[in-house]
Order: sequence, then structure tokens, then C-alpha cells
Amino acid sequence: MTALLKLKLVSVQADRKSPEVLRRNKLTAHIETQIAFAKAANAGVIYAGKRVKFVTNKETGERKQVEQAKRVKPWWFTQANGKTVLALRYGAKTIEISKGKNAVELSGMDDLVATLEVVKEAVLAGELDAQIEQASGALRAGFAKKKK
Repeated sequence: MTALLKLKLVSVQADRKSPEVLRRNKLTAHIETQIAFAKAANAGVIYAGKRVKFVTNKETGERKQVEQAKRVKPWWFTQANGKTVLALRYGAKTIEISKGKNAVELSGMDDLVATLEVVKEAVLAGELDAQIEQASGALRAGFAKKKK
């Protein structure tokens, strides 16, 4: 017990983040992925996001950490009139940015990265919290058990 007396012991509580902050962080991470995807698309390079997965070797039983490419779907598309449209998504649900409007119209792919940066700032500032909460609720409702 004398070895522990050499240490400075304190009492601490884990810092719990609110659900709003967790949802903001989740959306911000996806926006950063879209920014990387848009930069690669503007440079003419194929973007492949990475994720870490553990794989067990069936013969030896050894678990090994492996990086795999994950599929990233773009949140933007080009309309027939040549304008690029960016629709924000939370999971599989599109976020309604303002009443009746669920996308941002851009003049082209050149404005896409700058627009995503502005949206990221708005999310971090909490300007879209109500819309994110609504999309999150709709997403969770899809996983709810159905009563018979």
C-alpha cells in the first residue's frame, strides 16, 4: 500500500456528453467524409474511405486488425440544368434544412467543398439541432419493434 501513497489520487466523474452533442459529432464526421470525397472528385481521384475491422483466421484462431475500404455514397448530384444539388443526410434520412427545403443548390462542383465547410460550421454551432433530432427520431422509429 505504500506504493500507492506516492501517487496523487483524485475522485473524478466521467464527462457524459448530451445527445445533441453526440448527434452533432456523428453528422460532423459524415460531413468530413463528404468533404474528402468531394476533394477527391474535384481532383479526379477515386475516394475510398477506410474502416478498421477485426478478422479471425479460421485455421489458427488468431484475430487480426485489417483495414477495409468502405462504401461512401455522395450526398450531391447534378441536375439536368447543370446545377449541383447537395442534400444533407443523417443515416438514411434527408435533413430538412429549412421549412420545405431539403437541399442546397450550387453552381457547380467547385462550390461543393466550401458549402460543406459552411454546413459543418452550422452543425457545430447547433443551428441544425432540431432538424438533426427530427431525422434521428425518424431513423430510430424504423428500428422500433412493431407491436402485434
